[in-house]
Amino acid sequence: MKLNPSFFGIAFSSLLAIDLWLSKRLGVCACEDSSWGSVRPLISDSVAGQEVMLNLLMALVLDLVLVGVVKAVVRRRRPSHNRMDMFATFSVDRYSFPSGHATRAAMCARFLLAHLVLAAPLRVLVLLWATLVGFSRVLLGRHNVTDVVFGFFMGYWQYNLVEILWLSPVMLQSTMGQLH
Repeated sequence: MKLNPSFFGIAFSSLLAIDLWLSKRLGVCACEDSSWGSVRPLISDSVAGQEVMLNLLMALVLDLVLVGVVKAVVRRRRPSHNRMDMFATFSVDRYSFPSGHATRAAMCARFLLAHLVLAAPLRVLVLLWATLVGFSRVLLGRHNVTDVVFGFFMGYWQYNLVEILWLSPVMLQSTMGQLH
């Protein structure tokens, strides 16, 4: 034990203690009797849950690839009033068409509405969330309206492609068997 710890040692120990305390407080789904323990089935280890989560992952990767290809082909510059003045952000590309946020929001909204049993008010919130994501891109000056509108259209149709490429539990098990 050090009798005269350094400032950095004390700061690091304090940060570690705060991290542990905060992590424990935020672990509201840690076990079934936790305050949000009923949400645990959404983070599933069942075959059906894994199927949905893996297909969502596949859908998101597909979206990144398709948006990247369209942006590379179209090469539309971001709006002239766009400023990269937000703290702790970075831009992965210089192009604005289509809005990747809008494609992912539309595709994820369709995915969630199709694969999670949601009550009507929650369904409205999912659609409102997707709309606000797209609208925020225009408000921030990152995209033109047509970038977002086409992004919504593209994301909507991307979900159809996800359904065609859907990985079934049998396909998942055979793929996992080949990996082992």
